[in-house]
Amino acid sequence: MVGAARGDAVSIHLIGGGRSEDYAGEVYEVFLEEAAARASVSGRQLARVAVLLVGGGDDAPIFARAYREQLLRTAPCEPVVMQVAEGELFASAVLTDIDALLIGGGHTPSYLEAVMPLVAEIRLLVADGLPYAGFSAGSMIASDRAIIGGWQIGGVPVCPEEAGEDLDELTVVEGLGLVDLAIDVHAAQWGTLSRLIAATEAGLVDGGVAIDEFTVLIVGDGDLRVEGAGSVWKVTTDPNGVLVGTLGA
Repeated sequence: MVGAARGDAVSIHLIGGGRSEDYAGEVYEVFLEEAAARASVSGRQLARVAVLLVGGGDDAPIFARAYREQLLRTAPCEPVVMQVAEGELFASAVLTDIDALLIGGGHTPSYLEAVMPLVAEIRLLVADGLPYAGFSAGSMIASDRAIIGGWQIGGVPVCPEEAGEDLDELTVVEGLGLVDLAIDVHAAQWGTLSRLIAATEAGLVDGGVAIDEFTVLIVGDGDLRVEGAGSVWKVTTDPNGVLVGTLGA
């Protein structure tokens, strides 16, 4: 199986990153359509989209504004942006009365740490049909077994050091458990496809996908769909090694 979402009739939207002030928002279109459909069931005209962000330092307000403006450029909605500093944790109240959840990008280990108190509740909400979108880090942590960083295996480089997330050894931990495949991001732009290949070959993960920037992999009820400007690179195991191909462009 290339990948599957956990739950019935729910979509997981895995975005490979990519920022632009004038981006039209193609990777968010289906996500916000699903959010609007869920909102209508609750009698709301605008979908309330929780946006969880971690870190950013002095630029945190700029990042918050960028996510809010991007969603509003894509479709009418009510973005509810909540931020914590690296090392802090989100409270469960951030998931109250929402129609969709977007977890943003930044330092991946810090994102996973920040949402750990919410994992069980996120799984329940998504299984109940809450649309989930991950942007970069938010995509990586969505996995059962999540690659959260590192650029070496046994001291041997497997991707650029700049993509290591402040970790040296390639690190795989338990993630949110929303999809059954490992995720890497910024694939063509940061050279992280080789990290996923190496992790698969080393047996750290059972294959997965590496997603280009401005590209989304939508994992639905047994279906996979690719939208956006780039490709989704599929890595699978094989008796003779590792196989690499693309799911779409």
